[in-house]
Amino acid sequence: MKKIFLSSLMLLSMAIAFTACEDDRDSNPTLLQPTGFTLNKPVNNNVDLAYSTVIPFTWSQPDYGGWPAAVDYQFEISTSNEWSVSVADANADETGTKVPTYDVIKSIFAGCSGELNTEDIAKAIVLIEQWDEESVIPDEMTIWLRLSASTPGAETIYSNPVSLTVKPYFISAAAVYDIWYMVGNCIGSKSWSNGGMTDIGYGLIPMYPAYDTDGTFMAGGMYVGYFPEGGQFKFVHVPGSWDEQLNYTNVVNPGDFLSDEDGDNHNIGIKQAGYYMILVNIDGDITIEKYDKEPTVYDMISLPGAYQEWKPENDAMMAVSTMADMNLINHDWLADVTFAEDTELKFAANGAWDMSWGNATDFPYGLGNQQEGNNIKVPAGKYYIMFNDIMGTYTFIAAE
Repeated sequence: MKKIFLSSLMLLSMAIAFTACEDDRDSNPTLLQPTGFTLNKPVNNNVDLAYSTVIPFTWSQPDYGGWPAAVDYQFEISTSNEWSVSVADANADETGTKVPTYDVIKSIFAGCSGELNTEDIAKAIVLIEQWDEESVIPDEMTIWLRLSASTPGAETIYSNPVSLTVKPYFISAAAVYDIWYMVGNCIGSKSWSNGGMTDIGYGLIPMYPAYDTDGTFMAGGMYVGYFPEGGQFKFVHVPGSWDEQLNYTNVVNPGDFLSDEDGDNHNIGIKQAGYYMILVNIDGDITIEKYDKEPTVYDMISLPGAYQEWKPENDAMMAVSTMADMNLINHDWLADVTFAEDTELKFAANGAWDMSWGNATDFPYGLGNQQEGNNIKVPAGKYYIMFNDIMGTYTFIAAE
């Protein structure tokens, strides 16, 4: 009887083990290769690119067989619904015979919705059509957009293309200042605050236009400032949205003074306090280096101009530190200003004209210099004005 009882127990145990294995396989599905997914047409499919900011899109999740895959989505744009030669492939063709039919937008989305920047669309059209300043730009045209989806262990797949009617405009694709905004626990006076345009200068600091040592504009963004030990930050593309981000995974030269923080969020961590120079190129690659020069610290930066009779002692800008409550090392300045009519202005230090910055040709962003009469010409409107006194660079961000 004892042997029969033990045999029964063994059979029962085997049955339980077999069932457990089956359940385990059910809860750990095999990654499958999907063939496609659906990109939905936006509600507004007739867009004036020059007078809009973003276009919202939604799409379905590719079926990887129930696998909880982390998917990267990226938009592609074509002016002919042809997807044979990318702009990058055409540019790399030494024979010069390849003609681009589509362009890949660098922004990467993680969820099943996102807002595509209309300036990115305009730039892509210019690159595909190979327009220049002399080109005749059509009043209206049809373009097509599709999404690529990629995840480790599976081949890249593509959504259906959707058509969009747009009013294009010429934008110099070789010299695009594409603003990314820093946000973090050491950015401005509001930790990790990304509530929209009104957080510019408080929780969001824009990357300034990037210039080479000889003053040549480089497509991309640049920042120089002080960061505390233990500081964490990343980049967002659109104020108020977390859809498009750049983080530690985009840093191409991660030195021992940096760290990858907060798990899947990949915040850029500062292990050594000090001044740093940050570059974000047009492909979204981040370079971070120590800045060894000792910058001048100013007590005040003001906005003297024709609108206030050129008085440098008035109209002080607000100090915006990358370390809250540490204005002694501040080098970023904010003004939230509305100009009722066209005007001219400059940036001046310490309420006097001994040190000032201006630029007679570049707006809404530029590199300030000391030349006399180099007033910045500003059209009427409401702006968030940001100025960095280390680099001498400025940007006027039109308020929505």
